[in-house]
Amino acid sequence: MNLKLETLINTLSQRFKKNIISADYQALPLQGGTVGDVCLVSGSAEAADGEKLPYRIVLKVQNKWERYGDPGSWRREYDLYASDLGATFSDALRWPACYHAEMNTEETKFQLWLEYIDGVTGLDLTSDMYEQAALELGRYQGKLYAEQPAVLHSLTNLSHADLMKNTYLHYRSWPVVYDYIRSEECEFPQHVRQMLIDIDEHADEILARIEKLPLVLCHRDFWVTNLIYADGKIALIDWDTSGWGYLGEDLASLIADEADIDHMVEYYQRCIPAYYKGFSEYTDAASIADNCVYELILLGFGYRLVEWYLHTEDDNEKIKWVHTLQQIYKMKTSPLQD
Repeated sequence: MNLKLETLINTLSQRFKKNIISADYQALPLQGGTVGDVCLVSGSAEAADGEKLPYRIVLKVQNKWERYGDPGSWRREYDLYASDLGATFSDALRWPACYHAEMNTEETKFQLWLEYIDGVTGLDLTSDMYEQAALELGRYQGKLYAEQPAVLHSLTNLSHADLMKNTYLHYRSWPVVYDYIRSEECEFPQHVRQMLIDIDEHADEILARIEKLPLVLCHRDFWVTNLIYADGKIALIDWDTSGWGYLGEDLASLIADEADIDHMVEYYQRCIPAYYKGFSEYTDAASIADNCVYELILLGFGYRLVEWYLHTEDDNEKIKWVHTLQQIYKMKTSPLQD
C-alpha cells in the first residue's frame, strides 16, 4: 500500500499531540479485498524536541462500491467519523479514535487513519466477553433511545430500518436457496428444513412483531471479528453498515454470524438477558415480552447459511453450516438465564 509520508507525519502529530518532524514506517496488511484495504502501519516517530516515539496505527483505504439495498454504505464510516457521533460513546463501548480522514476529490475513495487497539477478538472471545459486549451494546442503544441526542437526527447517511427485511425478502425470492430446502435433493435434516420453511410461512406475522420493537441505532455488523476486548472494555470497528434497526438486531449477528458454533446456544441464553438489562438501565424494556432475537437470527442468517452450504465444495464447511442451523433450531426451546 502506497502512503504519503507527509500525511503520516501529520497524522502522528495528531496522535501524539506533538510536532512530529520525521517517521519511518512499515505496513502490514490486516485484511483486504477488491474494494478496500486495511493495514497496520508501525515504526518510530521523532518529535521536534528530539523524543523518539514508537507507534502503531491503522490505515483503512476504501474504494467506492455498491452494496445491495444500501448504496451509501461504502462511504458511511467516513461520514460518521466526520460527524459528532463519537461523543455518544462511553469508555466501556466505543470505536477507535480517528486521527485523520481524507476523501479524494472525485469522492470515490477515502482513507481513515485510526487508533490501533491490541486486544482479544474473533473466536478468542470468551463467553464472559460476549456477555459484556451484549450488556454494553444494550446500554449504548438504551441511552441513545432515551436521550435522542441531536447528532442522531443530523446523520444523513445511515442504512434504513427495512434493510434486514428487504435482504431477507431478496434471499427468499432467490430460487437457488428457496427451492433447495424444498427439494428432494436437500440434504439437511428434516427439522432444519421445516424451521426454514416455517419462517417463510409466518414471515409477515413475524416481521409485524419485529416492527413493533424500539427502533435503535444499530451497528449491523456486530460479529466477533469486529469486536475487540481490551482492558475490560469493548471497541467496535467497521461501521459501514450501521443505521436504524430494531432492538436485538445486532444480537442476532453476535450470536449467529460465524460465531463459536459449539457455544451458540449458551451465548443466546446469556447475551439476550444481558442486552435487555443494559437497555433497561435507560428506558423501560419490561413491557417488551417478545424479544424476537430467534426470529431475527433466522431472517438474517437462515438463507445465508443455505447459500454458504451450496457454494462450497468443502465437506467440512458444509458440515459446519448444517451444524450452525441445528444450533439455531435448539435456541427456540432454550431457556434464557436470569
